[in-house]
Amino acid sequence: MLSHAGASGIIAAMKRLSLLFALLLTMLLFPLSPVNASAAAEVYAAVPDKDVWFYAGETESSRVFLLPRSYYVKVLAEGDPYCRVEYLVDEGPYKRITGYCRTEDLLFVDYIPARPYLMKQVTLSYSLPASGTGSIGGGSFSSVERTFVYYGQRYEGAKLYYYVLSEGTFDYIPAEEELVYEENTDYLDYLASRETMGGTAEPPAAGPNAAVIVAICVACAAAVAVAVFLIRGKRTAPPDDQPEE
Repeated sequence: MLSHAGASGIIAAMKRLSLLFALLLTMLLFPLSPVNASAAAEVYAAVPDKDVWFYAGETESSRVFLLPRSYYVKVLAEGDPYCRVEYLVDEGPYKRITGYCRTEDLLFVDYIPARPYLMKQVTLSYSLPASGTGSIGGGSFSSVERTFVYYGQRYEGAKLYYYVLSEGTFDYIPAEEELVYEENTDYLDYLASRETMGGTAEPPAAGPNAAVIVAICVACAAAVAVAVFLIRGKRTAPPDDQPEE
């Protein structure tokens, strides 16, 4: 027979094992979300078409310029219908700007592009107005050239403008034709790989962790072993001439 103290010890031990089992079961049923290795990484979105606008604010009236097709914006904050983005970098004559794009116009990618931004400068020539007949000199400086950092373009009616930076100032300059530049192709490869893998297929939901399942099985076996040990160890040994109950 078990003594009162022995029974109390068994009950206490079983309670501790029950708490351990409940904790492990909770981990199995409600596993912690795995940390996404790319959660803290930079997120980029490609500009797949020529009509993707860079906005100064979250309104259609705040359009600034059309982003160069095939290049990227860095996504600072996702939203609907606009997301906050960053374009270009603070290097040399270039200057980073922040604004907004319509989320549905962008192609979000899961890689860091080799050439995220169009690093382009344009040089334009300006002719000075002709002087009167009484002017002197040979006209050596009748035209000047100026170099600008190119960000994008827009049309006002039939007139084309570049949105540019020069000496810390952003503004529009008239242009005769659209800028020709080398386009990226990596986002096209990304689209092709998505189509190969089924396009919009969602990743499978995370199942129970195998290590947790093993731990629960071990805990269960340990609980049974400890309980048997406590029960057998606390029993009073029977006399030699009497059968064990």
